[in-house]
Amino acid sequence: MTVGVPLDPGTAATASPDYPSIATTRPGARPDVDAVVTEHLPLVGHIVRSVISRVPSHVHRDDLVSAGMLALVLAARSFDASRGVPFAAFAALKIRGALTDALRSRDWASRGVRTKARQIDTVRNELAAALARTPTRLEIAQAMGVPVADLDDVDAAVNRASVLSLQALTPDEAEECLPTAGEGPEALLLKREQIGYLHDAIAELPERLRLVVQRYFFENRKMTDIADELGVTESRISQLRSEALVLMRAAMAAADTEVSDVEIEKPGSAPARQRRYTAAVAARSTLADRLQATSVLGEPRRLLAFAG
Repeated sequence: MTVGVPLDPGTAATASPDYPSIATTRPGARPDVDAVVTEHLPLVGHIVRSVISRVPSHVHRDDLVSAGMLALVLAARSFDASRGVPFAAFAALKIRGALTDALRSRDWASRGVRTKARQIDTVRNELAAALARTPTRLEIAQAMGVPVADLDDVDAAVNRASVLSLQALTPDEAEECLPTAGEGPEALLLKREQIGYLHDAIAELPERLRLVVQRYFFENRKMTDIADELGVTESRISQLRSEALVLMRAAMAAADTEVSDVEIEKPGSAPARQRRYTAAVAARSTLADRLQATSVLGEPRRLLAFAG
């Protein structure tokens, strides 16, 4: 059934083929605004749903719905069916434009900053695909033909425009947003002890395993060079490195776990060699000795000890 405004005598009704309720009495006539808005309320919800998933979390859905509703009312008032455009398409265009304007008015970063940020992201992604790694800021700046300082300015502007809701943050997340001068006393002490324990773990490795760890991780030597030095194959160096890492991980894990003698001797527990190594690392030094490897601020005082 077609619902429309009453027709004047002698005039023909012109109705929208998509929405029969939008009827006019003559070219340039306007539809019943209230009826049109009521019928097309779901259109606002549909467009808002498609937009809300692509905007920051601090943007409230109700704000977008309000902007969309106002745009729908204005579209119904200005719609002219004689132009041959379906009202749904006309209103959708107006609603999307209103939502875009509302989002821009809430964005603390200018359009120019957002455009430059998108350009930087595009160049970064292209370089990452070409280089098979994350590009440096200097490489990004050179690819864009701008100084590195310009990239820093854009990043600073985007960060200043970032908005967080303190009410939506958990206590842990809120603490992360606060500035901090460094680690707390407890975390720093644990870190210093771990560094000292790492000293002991490397020092207690068998000579050949210790040499592989030193050459590969601290001298950045290639496996082929280490293999030539030890007179073995490159695959054997890889095996030795893996064996050393297994032992060191076991020792570092044991430092945080209390294991009783009964548990150690259970069937299926760590092999005897690994148990002996872990016990030797634990007995090598005291907590006070391990803390001597770093300063009170956690800075290394000496190079890792490789001698047994």
